[in-house]
Amino acid sequence: MILFLQSLRNARFLMATPSSTKNHTADATAQDLKKMTVKEKSAGAAGGNGNASERSKDVNGDGAGSVPSSASSAAVSDASPSTSSGLSNVLESVASTSAGSASAGADVRGASTSTSLTSQYPELTRSVQEIKERLDQNKGGGRRAPRAAGAAAESMDQHQFWSTQPVPRFDEKVPATTNDAIETKSVEEIRAEPRQLPAGFFWDTLDINHRGTLEEIYNLLHDNYVEDDDSMFRFRYSHEFLLWALRPPGWTNFWHVGVRVAGSNKLVSFISAVPSQIRVRGKSMKMTEVNFLCVLKKLRSKRMAVVLIQEITRRCNVRGIFQAAFTAGKLLPTPVGTCRYWHRSIHPAKLVDVGFSSIPPKSTLQRMKKLYKVDEEGKLPGFRPAEAKDVPAIHDLLTTYLKQFEMAPEFELEEVAHYFMPQDKIIYAYVVEDPATGKLTDFTSFYSLPSTVVDNPKYDSIYAAYSFYNVATKTSWRDLIMASIVMAKKEGFDVFNALDLMENTKFLKDLAFGIGDGSLNYYLFNWKCPEMQPGQIGLVLM
Repeated sequence: MILFLQSLRNARFLMATPSSTKNHTADATAQDLKKMTVKEKSAGAAGGNGNASERSKDVNGDGAGSVPSSASSAAVSDASPSTSSGLSNVLESVASTSAGSASAGADVRGASTSTSLTSQYPELTRSVQEIKERLDQNKGGGRRAPRAAGAAAESMDQHQFWSTQPVPRFDEKVPATTNDAIETKSVEEIRAEPRQLPAGFFWDTLDINHRGTLEEIYNLLHDNYVEDDDSMFRFRYSHEFLLWALRPPGWTNFWHVGVRVAGSNKLVSFISAVPSQIRVRGKSMKMTEVNFLCVLKKLRSKRMAVVLIQEITRRCNVRGIFQAAFTAGKLLPTPVGTCRYWHRSIHPAKLVDVGFSSIPPKSTLQRMKKLYKVDEEGKLPGFRPAEAKDVPAIHDLLTTYLKQFEMAPEFELEEVAHYFMPQDKIIYAYVVEDPATGKLTDFTSFYSLPSTVVDNPKYDSIYAAYSFYNVATKTSWRDLIMASIVMAKKEGFDVFNALDLMENTKFLKDLAFGIGDGSLNYYLFNWKCPEMQPGQIGLVLM
C-alpha cells in the first residue's frame, strides 16, 4: 500500500493473486523525489490484485493465491509480498518439501534435481543483479530493496514445483507467433472428490451471504493474512469490500473454500475464486481470479496452503476452467510482463508520522506538503460521480479502450455495474459528461484498501486509494487523474497508488507520483505467449 502494502497483499491473481513494493515518493525537487523513501503496499496483485511496506511479508507464511491446473496444484511462492492479489508466499513451503508434498495433497509430476539459478542461468542472474543494483541506487536513506528484486538468483529448488506445472521456463524463448495453451485436459479427467485433509480437519464450502460466516472470514484475514516485516501495518479488508470482491456476476460459493477444525468447527484456512473473461493477444478465454488464500499462523507446518491451492484448482477444473492470470512480487517461471507501482502522497505528514514514508535528506516536511498540495477547488466541467444510467456508456468506453492492449478483461454490462457503480469506502467511479451533448467522454475509478497501523499512539489506519480503470478520450490524462486525486483527498485517503500499465505513464510524473522500488509480475498459467511491455497490459487485479 504508500505501503504500500500492495506489496503486502501478495496476493491477487486470476486464478491466482497482488504483489507490491516499497516506494520512493517525490519531494519538493526532482532530485529529492529520487531520494524519498516510502513503505508501500503491493499486492497486490489481487487481483487485486493486489498488491505495502519496504520489506513486507505474508504473515500467513503460506499466503498465496492459486492458479488452475488440470492435474496438479497451483502456483506457490516464498514469503515475500505483493500485489494483490497470495501466490507468492507458498512456493518456499512447497519447494522445501517437494518430495513430501504429495502426502499433503500436492499432485507433483516429478521433481527435478535442484540447481542454482546462478550457475544454470548466468545471463538471467546478471540481468536481475543489474536491476537490483539500479533499485539500490534509487533508494533513499540506505534502505534495502524488497527481497523480490533478487529473486532470480535464488536456488532453483524454490522453483521445483513450477517445473511440474504448465508454465514457460526461465530459459525458454517463446516464438513471436506462439499464443496457445501449454497442456489440454478435459473435465472428465479431473478427480470428482477433494483430496483428504490431515486428520482433525474438514472441507467446508462457505456461504458468505451468512453474516456469521462472513465475520469468520474477516477475522481470519485480519489476524493472519499479510503485514509488513516490522509488523507495523496490516491489511484490513472490510466486510463490504469482501462481498464486493467475492460476489461478481457468475460467482458461486463452490469457489469459496474453507478448512475447519473437527470438533470446534473453527475456520482456520480460506481461499476463493471468481470468474473472469480475459483476452490474450486476440484470444478470449474464461479464467478464474483467485484471492485471499489465508492459513492460520499456527498451521504453517501443516502445509495447508498446498492442499487449499489444489482444491481450488480442482474446483475450477471441474467447472471447465484451465487457464489463469495472476500477479506476484516474486520472480517465478515466467512473467508475461512486469509493472511497477507508483505512489502519490496526499497527506505526507501522516505518512511520515506512522512510518510509511521518511523525509529525504536536504528536505523538510513543509516542502513535502507544498509538493503534494491538492487544489480541491478545481473541477472539470461535467465531472461527476458515475450513476446507474451511465453503465452502457461506461461499458462502451471500456470495451473500445481496452481493445488496444494485448492482455485485458472483456467486461459484460453486469460486470461494469458491479465493479464500477460507486460504493462508499469500496469503489469510487466518475465520468466526464460533455455539457453540450450529454455524451460521456471520459471515465476514472479507484478502489479503497486501508491498512491497520499497529501500536501507533496517533493513528490507527492508513487509507490507500488504488487506481482501477481509466479512459480519457477528450480530457487530458493529467486533468482526469488529478480530478480523481482531488476526490480521493475529499474522501479522506492518505495516498493514491497506480501501476505503470496501460497509458498511466502519461500522468505519473506530471502528478508527482514516486516510483516504487519493486516489481509486480504478471503471469499466465497454462498459457504461453511472448512477453508484454507494461503499456501492453490492460488488466488490473485488486
